[in-house]
Amino acid sequence: MAYLEKPSVTPEASATPSSSSALRPASTLISAKSVNYSKQRPDGKVELKDTDVWDKLGYTWPWWKKWGILSVIFAVQVSMNLNASLYANAVPLLSDHFHISNQAARVGQMIFLCSYAFGCELWAPWSEEFGRWPILQLSLFFVNIWQIPCALAPNFGTIVVCRFLGGISSAGGSVTLGMVADMWEEHNQQYAVAFIVLSSVGGSAVGPIFGGFVQKFLDWRWNFWIQLIAGGTVQALHFFVPETRATVLVTREAKRRRKAGETMLYSTTELEGSQLNVRHVLMTWARPFEMFLREPIVLWLSLLSGFSDALIFTFLESYTPVFKQWGFDEATTGLAFIPIMVGYFIAWFSFFPFIRRDIKIRERDPEALPPEARLYWLLWTAPLEPIGLFGFAWTSLGPPIPWIAPLLFSSLIGIANYAIYMATIDYMVASYGPYSASATGGNGFARDFLAGIAAMYATPMYSNIPGRPLEYATTILACIGVLVVIPVYIFYWNGPKIRAKSKFAMTLASERKEHRHRVQTVGEKAQADHIERIEENKE
Repeated sequence: MAYLEKPSVTPEASATPSSSSALRPASTLISAKSVNYSKQRPDGKVELKDTDVWDKLGYTWPWWKKWGILSVIFAVQVSMNLNASLYANAVPLLSDHFHISNQAARVGQMIFLCSYAFGCELWAPWSEEFGRWPILQLSLFFVNIWQIPCALAPNFGTIVVCRFLGGISSAGGSVTLGMVADMWEEHNQQYAVAFIVLSSVGGSAVGPIFGGFVQKFLDWRWNFWIQLIAGGTVQALHFFVPETRATVLVTREAKRRRKAGETMLYSTTELEGSQLNVRHVLMTWARPFEMFLREPIVLWLSLLSGFSDALIFTFLESYTPVFKQWGFDEATTGLAFIPIMVGYFIAWFSFFPFIRRDIKIRERDPEALPPEARLYWLLWTAPLEPIGLFGFAWTSLGPPIPWIAPLLFSSLIGIANYAIYMATIDYMVASYGPYSASATGGNGFARDFLAGIAAMYATPMYSNIPGRPLEYATTILACIGVLVVIPVYIFYWNGPKIRAKSKFAMTLASERKEHRHRVQTVGEKAQADHIERIEENKE
């Protein structure tokens, strides 16, 4: 048995959790021959489509296999973010060893995050052509290799260069979210997306939690050796993960069948040839930046998401002077990040009721919910960011205020940070369909790039403002937080009007309408063929 035809997925579409431009009715089943040999090409070759080998693709794998793969990808994503956040604890040690200022030592963190922002986009088209497995293995290999010269660096310049190369080698969400799209369809992938988002934000908090102990008890070189150990471990785990990219799996099946005797059978990729030419690659790389600049939804929600992520890396620098007032050392300052991690888990669980509700509604009517419905929970959670910042700012006065007070407010920031990332990714997937790879690419770029810039301004900001620098600096961030949260409400209430002016969104609407008509036609024909076969069997 094979499911009703799934629309073909372009490289652009499957780079994110938006692998289909419209929903395929899961309840409609057809019994068909494995391949339609009546549709031979003039050269005698027969095309093997994904619908012919549907049972070989990730969409039909059992749930335990999907979530086993996703758990490994979770660890990979945590490791990549650990590479960015753990470095902050090496800054004072590098400063002492190489006789440079702390500000100069932070260049290693900034350069990694900024190059990471570009690296995620650069790896995307290659994973569509050659598959997720080899590209992610290659990315992890290079990232791990560049840790070695960092750990053995004779001078700080070596660290800066290798940190840049490590960042540009990081595939990140462009591949990990693509694997979600390989195994779940658009209408039922929200749980998987939420899980991957947790790994992304969680990795930024794991670094400082353990980094404080690394800073206190180990040499600076261990900062990089630990990154290498974590990276080597997840690469070894990922080695046993199967390929998930549909086009690669179909091509493998075509080759297997040719060896078995079906000599004229070829996959679509083999017949049409590679799309990985200079023009295609340049368009793939340029589209996220085009949408970032030209689409107001992408621009403002990406800035909101990027600002939220930058806060966490700003806190990497602010926690030391803030909690020093209560006598915290390096290790206990790192443990102060645990409330942020708790906030992430609270936010993750809080999305479950809304995801469950949306899935049930879409099962009844795929078009019942507009994309803006995915922003609903953000209306309530986004304000927690400025609230948490204001609270953190004015409980950072030191004793006699208890140290637990700023930690409680930091957990609110963690809730908001997760919710913002999850909701903006989810909304862009729903709004832009096959263009969501570029939309979410702009989101990821903003998060990593702004976080990299934050590594440079955070400490001067918390030390050079006259008066009460600790309180005033976070208050400034809170005021900015109020401004960047406002567009959430604008897009929730006016999203349809804004999307109506978008060429990407309008093209998507037209494609969905055409696809629904095609699915209905194919479904009616399949049902008629099925009834005809039943009658033939009776005779």
